[in-house]
Amino acid sequence: MRAWQLAAGATSIDDLHLVERDQPAPGPGQVAIRVHACSLNYRDQAVVLGRYLGGPVPNPTIPLSDGAGEVIAVGAGVTQFKPGDRVAGTFFQSWDDGPPNPAAGLALGAAGADGMLAEVVVLPEQGVVPVAKSLSYAEAACLPCAGVTAWNALFEGPRPVKPGERVLLLGTGGVSILALQLAKAAGCEVIITSSSDAKLERAKALGADHLINYREIEDWGQHVSTTMGGVDKVVEVGGAGTVQQSMAALRHNGEVALIGVLNPVGGPNPSGLMFVGGTLRGIFVGSRGMARRLAAAIDVNGIKPVIGARYTFEDAKAAFAHGSGSEHFSKVVIDVR
Repeated sequence: MRAWQLAAGATSIDDLHLVERDQPAPGPGQVAIRVHACSLNYRDQAVVLGRYLGGPVPNPTIPLSDGAGEVIAVGAGVTQFKPGDRVAGTFFQSWDDGPPNPAAGLALGAAGADGMLAEVVVLPEQGVVPVAKSLSYAEAACLPCAGVTAWNALFEGPRPVKPGERVLLLGTGGVSILALQLAKAAGCEVIITSSSDAKLERAKALGADHLINYREIEDWGQHVSTTMGGVDKVVEVGGAGTVQQSMAALRHNGEVALIGVLNPVGGPNPSGLMFVGGTLRGIFVGSRGMARRLAAAIDVNGIKPVIGARYTFEDAKAAFAHGSGSEHFSKVVIDVR
């Protein structure tokens, strides 16, 4: 089979190579999946550049956490899946459900765990979920990281959003656009930011109620608070450089769901949270149970993940280049077969 493989010590896209590897067979408790589509996340760019958590991958590694396909074989003892089932991998291979815990296991597509950018992958049964029945493989491939992250930020933890509440989203990447679709399905009012008026108009077409160009309104957090009355939830994908403004945007008892590493510059002062009873909750994707609940919500509400660009398997490097540029919107998908 063919796979895209990062060289040990990779620090650039030039270290990603299309290789031939033996097709893996499932062992006991494992599932073999013929991958049909994958999608890119910001985290995948960091892995390729050697900037993810522990640094460059120490061994040759197949990248990408997000992929969907068809079960082609199962190993002894597998009870939840059979050949022909439509499935996706989960980001964390051992986090079944419940709150974050130290036993979540390896995350696909980085050091220690080959990812999904291959024609066939083998995963443990507990690291696989059925995909939403209403989605194509390409659409389903958008959910394992970005979709579950958005779901976790909005609906899990001590403060899930409720109909009529107000949500602030930063930017128009995969997490934010999926959060927009989910929040609108839940009956929320949505504010979204971007530096591009064209992207804001695309977000408006998807249901965004209020648009903020943060190049025109630089103090957007205070603007949201004083002119709009604040928000109940911020899906914070920026990181240290934007979280201060996200906290300023909260109204009483609101929550900042902290996801981002996009802007690592700066350091927040959280003292403002005490005046509104606000909270700051860390989000690192989510569990298998969250993926199942997300799939059910997708089917019930008829949500279709937005694919901003699609590339062939052979053009995976071009997909990475597009995903790292300023023009990309929502999700970038690679069609594997």
